[in-house]
Amino acid sequence: MFYYHFRLCRNIYFCLYVLSYLQQIGLNLSGQKGGWLQPFATMINCSLWVAYGLLKEKRDLPISLANAPGVILGLITFVTAL
Repeated sequence: MFYYHFRLCRNIYFCLYVLSYLQQIGLNLSGQKGGWLQPFATMINCSLWVAYGLLKEKRDLPISLANAPGVILGLITFVTAL
């Protein structure tokens, strides 16, 4: 039962995470520029996790796939914040 609730919370958090970046990208494009440091740090962090998942001896695709949106959304948010 705990694992079910944990997965549910994790999925809700991930949706909020993605939506927050989409909202920030929208604000950046409409002229309300946000900070660049947080999306840059997210992009680097997620890039390292993707690399870790792909480069370790026994590949860990769930880690890489879970962090791939962070790389893409972090990059887009970073570029639009400049």
